[in-house]
Amino acid sequence: MPLPTEWVQHAPPPRSLTGNDQWNVFLSYRSINRPWVLTLYDVLREQGYKVFLDQVVLKPGDRLIKGLQTALETSQAGVLIWSKKTGDSDWVQREYETMETLASTKRGFVFIPVRLDTGEPPLFARNRIYVDFSSYPDGPNGGELMRLLYGLADKPMDDAAARFATDQTEIAQEESEKIGAAIANKDGDRLLALFRQNGLAWRTSSSLGCKAAQGLTDLGRDEDAIAVLTQLETQFPKAVRPKQLRALALARRGKPGDLAAAQEILGVLYARGERDPETLGIYGRTWMDRYAQSGNAADLEQSRDYYAEAFKGAPDDYYTGINAAAKSVLIGGDDNLRRAAEYAAAVQQIVGTEPRAGDYWLTATIGEVFLIQKKYADAARIYKAAVAMARSKEGAHRSTWTQACRLLVKLAPTAEERAAVRAAFSHLPDCAALGVA
Repeated sequence: MPLPTEWVQHAPPPRSLTGNDQWNVFLSYRSINRPWVLTLYDVLREQGYKVFLDQVVLKPGDRLIKGLQTALETSQAGVLIWSKKTGDSDWVQREYETMETLASTKRGFVFIPVRLDTGEPPLFARNRIYVDFSSYPDGPNGGELMRLLYGLADKPMDDAAARFATDQTEIAQEESEKIGAAIANKDGDRLLALFRQNGLAWRTSSSLGCKAAQGLTDLGRDEDAIAVLTQLETQFPKAVRPKQLRALALARRGKPGDLAAAQEILGVLYARGERDPETLGIYGRTWMDRYAQSGNAADLEQSRDYYAEAFKGAPDDYYTGINAAAKSVLIGGDDNLRRAAEYAAAVQQIVGTEPRAGDYWLTATIGEVFLIQKKYADAARIYKAAVAMARSKEGAHRSTWTQACRLLVKLAPTAEERAAVRAAFSHLPDCAALGVA
């Protein structure tokens, strides 16, 4: 489906690639921001840009530093994406200095910093105009996306485009807030109604549709989530994120044929080189589902290996790290338990030991680290905090509790220790009712 006419008439096209340039834009980021960056990657490709994203382009075995340097030197523009979650000021400074040097020495090279939240900007941001996406936590959209496109095209924004951008900022933010309210109110029908209105902000980027679909999944409405994501795939054929989320929704729904369909989606992405931690993480999850059906230890090992591959490629990605740890526990044996301990320790360095306000999955991960370390009282305390901060996310609670049930079988705590962990999920069926005993 083509981009909306209203958008296209204001958005500048990508610059033509000339000379040695192979990429319109190089995206520099930390993995903590990868879901947002992946949506930007999708949006730019839909707009006709050739985009360098390391974990999509580089293959296992490539020389990382050399590959990144070559890609940056053969790009027309560099986008440095940072947030307060990045947590590595040295990395930000190094990337800034590299791109600033290219902007000074390479004719036509454009350097654009991008800010994702309200964290204190790095020092360099005071000397260079940056694009502020702090009002777009779910992905680029609205007026800031238009401003980014003009920056990449190395063109000033005319009056008509500036007015259009201002209007789109207000619209996109309002639509995102409506989705958030519907999720908080557990109103799946409202999420569907918002999606079906199909306003311009919904047709410019898949980010709003993906947010609505994730909300439907969290509310246990997998059928509706799959329908939304199927439409998004038609509307945004180059976008990876809707495909990932549809595979996840199929796996969660679990009807006959769903697991095979999910693995086909992910297998195609993997074969195409889309081996980012999100794709690998969901792929690993489907192999765990397959193991639950087959009981074949090889399926469990395949699940662990996909998570481990993702964590090796992005060692600051706690989601894949904790799953590599958990699956190693489930496989069992001295060598795997040693690996589980190593993965868990590495994850703890990323997530810390105390709940993170407003971040369910990070907090739940802290609980799982404690569980793997057999610190049951700490695990119970953190799991309880995670549930309390996201009471509407019952699908997420069930996923967390099911994983905990599997681990409890292997870890064999005392009845008292198990009861403490169970209490955090008292609103859910016990392990036996979930098919884990």
